[in-house]
Amino acid sequence: MRQYLRLLILGLIFLPAALPAKKASTSINVIPYPQSVVTGKGYFKGAGANFNCDPEIDNESVRLIREFAERIKFVTGRTNSFASPVGLVKVAEEGAMKGFVFIKDSSKGPEEYSIDITKKTCTVKASSKNGFLYALQTLRQLTDPAIFSDKIDPSQKFLFPVVSIKDKPRFAYRGMHLDCSRHFFPVEEVKKYLDIMALYKLNRLHWHLTDDQGWRVEIKAYPKLTQIGAFRNGTMIGKDFSSNDGKRYGGYYTQDQIREVVAYAESLGITIIPEIDLPGHMLGVLSAYPELGCTGGPYEVWTKWGVSEEVLCPGKEDMFIFLENMFNELLELFPSEYIHIGGDECPKTEWEKCPACQARIKALGIKGDGKHSAEQFLQSYVTARVQKFLNSKGRKIIGWDEVLEGELAPGATVMSWRGVDGGIKASAMGFDVIMTPNTYCYFDYYQSDKTEQEPLAIGGHLPIEQVYGYEPFDGLDASQQKHILGVQANLWTEYITTNEYLEYMLLPRMCALSEVQWCKSEDKNFDRFTSSMRNESFKIFDALGYNYRKY
Repeated sequence: MRQYLRLLILGLIFLPAALPAKKASTSINVIPYPQSVVTGKGYFKGAGANFNCDPEIDNESVRLIREFAERIKFVTGRTNSFASPVGLVKVAEEGAMKGFVFIKDSSKGPEEYSIDITKKTCTVKASSKNGFLYALQTLRQLTDPAIFSDKIDPSQKFLFPVVSIKDKPRFAYRGMHLDCSRHFFPVEEVKKYLDIMALYKLNRLHWHLTDDQGWRVEIKAYPKLTQIGAFRNGTMIGKDFSSNDGKRYGGYYTQDQIREVVAYAESLGITIIPEIDLPGHMLGVLSAYPELGCTGGPYEVWTKWGVSEEVLCPGKEDMFIFLENMFNELLELFPSEYIHIGGDECPKTEWEKCPACQARIKALGIKGDGKHSAEQFLQSYVTARVQKFLNSKGRKIIGWDEVLEGELAPGATVMSWRGVDGGIKASAMGFDVIMTPNTYCYFDYYQSDKTEQEPLAIGGHLPIEQVYGYEPFDGLDASQQKHILGVQANLWTEYITTNEYLEYMLLPRMCALSEVQWCKSEDKNFDRFTSSMRNESFKIFDALGYNYRKY
């Protein structure tokens, strides 16, 4: 009876929230833009307001709400009372519900939320942590950017406009990629990267941890990976492939640091998907364990960019033993459902000459089919074998779209990077797809065609309006669209040497990406988006001390 009475009271008090939505207004500066927005007149004052939490809200969500309350208190110096769980029912029974009110609504999806703001009350409803998290991120953007500042301002009122918002994402997978192999970024910068992802409601970090230019994760069974494979003897200068600056370069994340970053990401609603790129892009491994290659070396961690022809040897059983032992440790660090195994840009010239590889091809009865060579099918064997092992551990694989060359076992997910064709093909074949085409989603490309005015980049031209204009369902029929898990942008770091440069290439293009990932195509509006950037997001970046490109 008490529970029934409580629900009845709350339902009566918040009845206006259930009214039909009107046509969306574009007068709020929130990115990504919510699905439904109805604006009113006036403001709710957040400074000094009470916080009331439904007793059914989980502890993690309560922690996030407390952090929001503490931030307002820190800036203004005004105390925000935080009601005990029973306090919510008590206040409701007295008919005096004011301030911030957070209510668990089990009818909403895991990433769905609603916000109803009147002059006296700000009511937030969600069913789980991520819903409350995204609602709080929206609230942060609705008020003064000072909420992100470390400066105390007793005059700050933190006004929130009267508005009704109903919101949920278009895609479940909303990713951003970070290459820490070409250039290594410290834990604190990775956390900053995660912070800005969370603000704009991205939920997957694809962490590229290994490549020809350095191995970045501690594996205790193979200590040489970080003793040798994590460091290179210099780096090419600019785009002169024959040059070397002569400066030893490298670094790696300890297992404790990995756990720290993974836990931090989880607190922000972000899952980290590690990438171990194989069987190509493996000089970081081969320099440490040369016996795993076709020739036995000697190998050296690459000091230049590009694609090395020196790759792992699938003719050697020890190579598969290494991968399984390494993955066993990696899986203890990363609880994600998916593990990215690369599969891109793997030259086959060594395999064509390698006795062990040719013996493996013969033993497996592999033959070319006129479209793909025997060596391409050998890579399919590597992919399938690693996939089977990871599946046995309860994980799924993601591979770059080259994994479609040859055969691909059911259950794999394809990441389409060479334009959209790989995603179109994979979805037609029944594979799940993450769209990350270089034509729209490669943030290592120049942001302007006036390249002399931009920092050195790998090439290409990807202005923010092109990112914003991407439509992931173009060229797909209804059956194929069901296989599109989401969208991701990639930030490769061959020429990105500092934290400041990393942020500059990320922002504000990631804001445009967030609307591609979150908003229905009909809700996107570039003029509204750029206005929100200038009126809110740029001020947030300034408050947080981020470096970004101004438009």
